[in-house]
Amino acid sequence: MFWFLLLAMVVVVAAVTLAVVGGGKSAILQDVAPEQLTDPLPTTRPVGRADVEALRLPVAARGYRMADVDDALGRLGAELAERDARIAELESALAGAQATRAGRPDLLKEPQERPQTAWHAPEQPPADAPYPDEETGR
Repeated sequence: MFWFLLLAMVVVVAAVTLAVVGGGKSAILQDVAPEQLTDPLPTTRPVGRADVEALRLPVAARGYRMADVDDALGRLGAELAERDARIAELESALAGAQATRAGRPDLLKEPQERPQTAWHAPEQPPADAPYPDEETGR
């Protein structure tokens, strides 16, 4: 009886192995296209925080698909480099404007302040005076 069970187990394991590996012309497990990045980073506008938070990379057999990760990191790196260049450009323009202002104080001179005057409360009508007429304002 032991030999019969052992032989039956070997036949079942061999049949399952052949079915999975594809021992014939019709394979049971068919090749499936790899999962693709469904919602890539936008190409028509700058990448925002919501775009990065919504980014979900497809999973492969051993982690993430390298091509999709490389594309996403490359795009984010390009965006950061572009923003850094723009920030440097604006900072240099600001430094130039401040240097020009320091060299020629009359160029970007702020308007003169008005002289400070003491504040006086408006005159109050006498308590027994009638209310002003709404139509004429008197």
